[in-house]
Amino acid sequence: MFSLEGLGRWLILLGMAIAMLGVLFWLLSRVPFFHQLGSLPGDIHFRSADGRFSCWIPIASSILLSIILTVLLNIVIRLLNR
Repeated sequence: MFSLEGLGRWLILLGMAIAMLGVLFWLLSRVPFFHQLGSLPGDIHFRSADGRFSCWIPIASSILLSIILTVLLNIVIRLLNR
């Protein structure tokens, strides 16, 4: 059986994490570089002739974000291992 106190703590932590993620997205929206993600050369966009269907495949943006996050995480891990 679970305790409501433990559940309450987890919900508070989850809410704080979601709020911090929201603040991060809000701050990143003010950086001009992030407005270009999704429209880089190599990102594929299909749109039907009547405009009712569209599909985005952000290949170049995904690769760029993967490289940036890999470098940042490697730096953090190396700093924490000292």
